Amino acid sequence: MTRLSSRSVDNNDRSASVGVGLRHSHYKDALSGPSQIDFVEIHAENFFSRGSASLQLLEAIADKYPISLHSTSMGLGSASGINQDYLQKLDALIQRINPILVSDHASFSWSEYQNRPVHAGDLLPLEFTEESLDVMVENIDQVQQLLGRRILVENLSAYVSYDTSRMSEVEFLTKVVERSQCGLLVDLNNILVNAHNFQEGSALEFAKQWLNKLPLAAIGEIHLAGYSPVPSGELIIDDHSQAVSDEGWSLYQYALELLGPITTLVEWDNNLPEWQVLVGQAHKASRFINSSLPKEEDDA
Repeated sequence: MTRLSSRSVDNNDRSASVGVGLRHSHYKDALSGPSQIDFVEIHAENFFSRGSASLQLLEAIADKYPISLHSTSMGLGSASGINQDYLQKLDALIQRINPILVSDHASFSWSEYQNRPVHAGDLLPLEFTEESLDVMVENIDQVQQLLGRRILVENLSAYVSYDTSRMSEVEFLTKVVERSQCGLLVDLNNILVNAHNFQEGSALEFAKQWLNKLPLAAIGEIHLAGYSPVPSGELIIDDHSQAVSDEGWSLYQYALELLGPITTLVEWDNNLPEWQVLVGQAHKASRFINSSLPKEEDDA
């Protein structure tokens, strides 16, 4: 299968590139003006169609930007396994665009009904148990073997917690990395949302401690996003409908102190702003990265 992009990609490069999630209403602006960002993220499922219009759009995007391929439907934690039709479509797409990163979530999506695969249509949270760990590791191994590359696994924003969990989310993700050799995509907004919804005390301090416990060398990308504010005590929904919050930027600064410069993506999925507003968020992230770099001393 012919690739749409001939870029040479080092998938282990921890560069300081900053990109944005490319959504439908921004296609025209992203493709018509000069490139102002380092890369774009697209959702894999939007380009599974073999139709010519979809392919032409993909060609235009790949010609202008390096692409990070983010899946939302693989269901890496699904006990019924990875849907093979889905996986074949994902592999074909990867062969076409040679993405700089491939990622999905620590969640489950697939099950079976009357011997047919059924997709939940959402990212469902996992029990943090040895049984769930075995399923997750086996599925990730299958995916990485077929794709011939390491994938990144993203922490989830969840609205329920299970009494049956036997380890923390960080412990679970650490064991997933150790056993599967996958990487991690750390969504800072997801950490903060979960902290506000389920933890007592400062969400920011909880999030910092959460980061401290991760295998830092496994982190290949950071996601930034915002959420709609709610009155104190109400459940926060991770709707990606706002600019990154001050709390989110503070956590990002802390993450850069731990990790150094790292590939970063700004997500904005609902109540989309003008393209330049989104690009401005990416530029702000770049400024945070630049300010975190060691200052060169003047020659004596």
